[in-house]
Amino acid sequence: MVDGKEQIKYPIGEQSFSGLREGGYLYVDKTRFIEKIINGGKYLFLGRPRRFGKSLFLSTLKCFFEGRRSLFKGLYADTIDWEWDSYPVLYLDINIEKYKTCESLYQVLDNNLSIWEEAYGVDRISGSLSVRFSNVIRCAAQKTGKPVVILVDEYDKPLVNNLHDEKMADYFRDELAAFYSNFKSGADYIRLVMLTGVSRFSQLSVFSGLNNINDISFDKEYSDICGISEEELHQSLRDGVERLGEKHGTTYQETCAELKRHYDGYLFTLGGKEMYNPYSLLSVMDKGEYGNFWIESGQPTLLLEQLKRYDVDLQELFQAECVLSDLKGLDLKHSGPEALLYQTGYLTIKSYNPATTLITLGIPNLEVKEGFLKFLLPYYANMQGKSTNFNIIKFTEDLCKGDVEGFMERLQSIFAAVPYEMNMDSEKNVHNALLMLIMLLGLEVQTEYRTSRGRIDLFIKTERYYYIIELKLDGSAQEALAQINDRNYSLPFEADDREIIKVGVNFSRKERTIEDWLIEYN
Repeated sequence: MVDGKEQIKYPIGEQSFSGLREGGYLYVDKTRFIEKIINGGKYLFLGRPRRFGKSLFLSTLKCFFEGRRSLFKGLYADTIDWEWDSYPVLYLDINIEKYKTCESLYQVLDNNLSIWEEAYGVDRISGSLSVRFSNVIRCAAQKTGKPVVILVDEYDKPLVNNLHDEKMADYFRDELAAFYSNFKSGADYIRLVMLTGVSRFSQLSVFSGLNNINDISFDKEYSDICGISEEELHQSLRDGVERLGEKHGTTYQETCAELKRHYDGYLFTLGGKEMYNPYSLLSVMDKGEYGNFWIESGQPTLLLEQLKRYDVDLQELFQAECVLSDLKGLDLKHSGPEALLYQTGYLTIKSYNPATTLITLGIPNLEVKEGFLKFLLPYYANMQGKSTNFNIIKFTEDLCKGDVEGFMERLQSIFAAVPYEMNMDSEKNVHNALLMLIMLLGLEVQTEYRTSRGRIDLFIKTERYYYIIELKLDGSAQEALAQINDRNYSLPFEADDREIIKVGVNFSRKERTIEDWLIEYN
């Protein structure tokens, strides 16, 4: 008991349905989706970002097909017209390895096959892993008299972890394609196959060969199968929200608004429900403090590797436009950043234009914005010494009080000794560093701001000031400032009461830092 209230057990990182139910943890009932699945097709795929509940849902399916009805008491699934017989379930967790060597996949698959062979009394035959898997599927079905249920968690982990290594990615693709080919060849012995992962890889035979697999990732009726919806927040987590508000001295409505700002905003299907990040939402309830829980639970090094491969303009990337098909799969040879950022949860669907069929992507919430940018920024700028948070606070103070000299001196210091793996010959990378920094300040910022006379390199708005910043590489600050004036960039803002501050900046590629600047007050 805490303050006269019963302690709520939040399942932080708990991925076992039986462990969750038997341990008395809070559970947001998702079992209504089981009814859709058992009445749907035989082959299903669900893609969602990490820590969104995919593993827990597969574990729930496992318990359901094992006939463990007592675990479902009081849940929707207990009302389903179902015989509650036990089916042979082959549960394969691919997520347990990092897949840095070819042997790692063999060890994972071999270990699972050995467990299944013992569990169902299957003689281990010689041959490849794929042949053994075929034998297990057939024998398990014949010995139990029931078709097999196959559940594969993070089926694509070896591929996702090796997008930057073409040779390793090709090896894992071939091995997995052979192993998963049994889903088609063993169809007579299979009741259900459900795979979860990040992406539907187009070159993998599970999708190219098994042409009737149902990708439910973008289906509106499955939009809330993972994550926590607004309705579920108020129904299942109301006590937690109230306790969080009491601790921070905020009303229920104010607390909900803060939770929405930090952790909501994920939209996985057109016309579906916006979802909260379940890991972060449960973590803030458990700890009683706001934090970037999801982003800190796994650093996006994979994304950094991909961004290094492209000449990416982050402003365009953070508000990218695409068609739905662009988000539905990854190409091992040409995996663009937009699809990968969407599928890993760093971008989400923001809007859809039915007239053009274009989807606009964006950063889902404050947690992702802060965490992702803080992770990326040190690769574009020198953030050694003082912490990133300290620098951000000081930058904010400088801009808000109009101390341009202080801001520029601090900016010069963080550009000094830019990491050499970052290509500073590209003006985009300098813009990217400035964009991330200003976005982290919580100020309104745009790169390549369009006016009738041209594009402003960097436009910043505070309560008292408009900043118009023009950047030159290996030019001069005077040249940059002259461009602002010659093209009359300040004209659209002169009717406002805010003071306009023009800054011409020269960046030296040789010195890899800001060389000089000139300031003019309008």
